[in-house]
Amino acid sequence: MKRLAVGAHYGLRDWLAQRITAVVMAVYTLVLVFVFFSKEPLTYAAWRDLFSHGWMRVASLLFIVSLAWHAWVGVRDILMDYIKPDGLRLTLQVLTLLLLAIYVGWGIQILWR
Repeated sequence: MKRLAVGAHYGLRDWLAQRITAVVMAVYTLVLVFVFFSKEPLTYAAWRDLFSHGWMRVASLLFIVSLAWHAWVGVRDILMDYIKPDGLRLTLQVLTLLLLAIYVGWGIQILWR
């Protein structure tokens, strides 16, 4: 029986990406929870003031990118595990990447428009 070597530790990068992006998203969520409970009821003006700060826009962008990367790794793994025809799997992967890129672009537009 021959073993096919496809590369050492290729799964470690994806595993680490999932953990790091999850931590980024959890920290951002905790910041938002703190903001929600530390002020009076959030009005449009308060929400606008919060996002007028550069740090909040950058944190939100980091969250959006982390969410997209996290989703990509998860969806790609699901597609690789369960979609066996190569052409269909590649098509679904490309569509997923395009959709995630559109979402990230839309997030950038919302944050900096």
